[in-house]
Amino acid sequence: MEIVNTLAAAVASYIFGAIWYMSLARPWMEAAGVEADENGRPTQNAGAMPYVIAFICAIVVAGMMRHVFALGGVSGTGKGLMSGLGIGLFLATPWIATNYAFAGRPGKLTAIDGGYATIGCGIIGLVLELF
Repeated sequence: MEIVNTLAAAVASYIFGAIWYMSLARPWMEAAGVEADENGRPTQNAGAMPYVIAFICAIVVAGMMRHVFALGGVSGTGKGLMSGLGIGLFLATPWIATNYAFAGRPGKLTAIDGGYATIGCGIIGLVLELF
């Protein structure tokens, strides 16, 4: 059952990420310095690889969160959601902010990517505890 809920949590977070970044595509591209063509699409096409990597990373994060939840005795959807949000807001987002600060990236990019990390981890935590 752990594999099923881990994969379900990864898929849920991945779908949320697709919605998040599609809705914030223009501000994200501007903040990230991604050049766009006249249709608003990136001029550099990285192909499918970023999507594959993102999905693999979602599985890794969901798997580790499942492990941490088991060790910490996290049970129930409310605790799963709050623990996931805490992991995103207080572990993942500070690392993003640190990396972006040293790289001289805009605060807007930190907010967009940190927001995804926070809510995405919250979704993972919620889905992990649904099973």
